[in-house]
Amino acid sequence: MKTNALTAHITLETFAPRILALGLLAVLLLLALTGCKNAATHTAAIHPVGIYTLVSIDGKSVPCNLTHEDAAMVVKSGSLTFNADGTCRSFSIFSLPPHPDIQREVNATCTQNGAELTLRWNGAGITQGQLHGDTFTMNNEGMIFCYRK
Repeated sequence: MKTNALTAHITLETFAPRILALGLLAVLLLLALTGCKNAATHTAAIHPVGIYTLVSIDGKSVPCNLTHEDAAMVVKSGSLTFNADGTCRSFSIFSLPPHPDIQREVNATCTQNGAELTLRWNGAGITQGQLHGDTFTMNNEGMIFCYRK
């Protein structure tokens, strides 16, 4: 009986370090994978610089008919340009029938917090927007403007 007890004890001593080593290796691999994943998401930069074309307002494809502040209008086109120096420019063409087209250009400064952009328009207030890939959306006086790069 003593021989069997010693054999079982020796077998446990032989495998215990291997089991412990494999467990530690598994934990280290999980930590390494988690660390790599978090580092990639935190270092991903969002750069809005470029020209974005107005594609829709409140889900209506541009050009479209809208009513804003009791005025019926036709929005014909628009663009939003973000510059590397933190400025941006909005350009739009619309009409208030039966009058001819109106071209409007407004400049702003832009601050960024991740995907959130705050546009401070020269003489016209503040607008909040979000950047998702090549799409920028903003709520402008209750209307949702959608732009694509």
